[in-house]
Amino acid sequence: MTERIFLSRAHVTDVEEKYVLEALRSGWVAPLGPMVDRFEREIADRCGVEGALALSSGTAALHLALLDSGAGPGTVVVLPSMTFAASANAVAYTGAEPVFVDSLDDANLDVDLLIDTVGTLQAEGRTVAAVMTVDLFGRCCDYTSLGDRLVALGVPLIEDAAEALGATHAGRPAGSFGRAAALSFNGNKIMTTSGGGMLVSNDGDLLERARYLSTQARQPAPWYEHTEVGYNYRMSNILAALGIGQLERLDEMIARRREIRDRYAVALDHLDGVTFLGRDQGGDAGDNHWLTCITLDPERIAADPSTVMAALDAAGIEARHLWKPMHLQPLYATARAVTTGTAERLFETGVTLPSGSELTDAQIERVLSTLVPLLEGRTG
Repeated sequence: MTERIFLSRAHVTDVEEKYVLEALRSGWVAPLGPMVDRFEREIADRCGVEGALALSSGTAALHLALLDSGAGPGTVVVLPSMTFAASANAVAYTGAEPVFVDSLDDANLDVDLLIDTVGTLQAEGRTVAAVMTVDLFGRCCDYTSLGDRLVALGVPLIEDAAEALGATHAGRPAGSFGRAAALSFNGNKIMTTSGGGMLVSNDGDLLERARYLSTQARQPAPWYEHTEVGYNYRMSNILAALGIGQLERLDEMIARRREIRDRYAVALDHLDGVTFLGRDQGGDAGDNHWLTCITLDPERIAADPSTVMAALDAAGIEARHLWKPMHLQPLYATARAVTTGTAERLFETGVTLPSGSELTDAQIERVLSTLVPLLEGRTG
């Protein structure tokens, strides 16, 4: 039976095994420990920030950052509609109201639309607790354009960099923008701790408050003393050990994903109706190449995304739609959204291709042997 090709499977080697075994033999198998401390320092250095807090998920990091920014009932948080549900769910956890804005052609946030929306909300008398940017599919959004415009409006920025560790914008690393940023180490990310995330920031007070809340808000008493609700959000020492090994190999995994995207681009270059997100909008330089996403022009490519994914699935190959915009999700159907139609178009025409760094050249050829004839209209 032919082995299934996955979209973005964890790529683990003997490097990670060495660190995990070291953690196991140390006796630090419960949450926290020396590997957590080391992992936090190394991630902070990678992101160019003062500190980091290792957590159970990127969603937890967003939740804690939003709480510290004052998000709660009676406030709003403005964020992109095209994102994974975790971005919006973290807002919902706080009791704040999400307000969604549309994307540009590369799927990342439409900064001008965001600024206009914040200004409109403030003119209406609404309290905008925070703006959340999302660095989609391994590319930072346009922080140069965002610049000081958000600062002038008096609104803090939270960066959802869950998909973008290792990416850069204008020479600055993902995770270094805004008051705080969230990273994800879920199993399908550019690097993984199986599950887990990180809150990174230059604000020591924010990190200290988040650290307190993430450990059940336990007071410094000789017994278990609690004066407010906390959360069980901390990362285990063993998972941090896995993360240390993955971080050691991050650059080589990024390089391999770039090679895979380049192979797709060369193989599909003759098809005018295929566009590569990021690459074809000039945003490839700082990309971590987490996922290779293409859009299919329905006027020039006969196969639509559903047909492509069904054919790939029948050949034992996983592919997916782009993120379904939040304003189209039943959960957020009544939420306010400022849209241009871009996110909807990208969702309707987009396909995410197998991109994992563990994929072999032979496996990529298997993908292309099904994909290229389909896009060329040769289905027989």
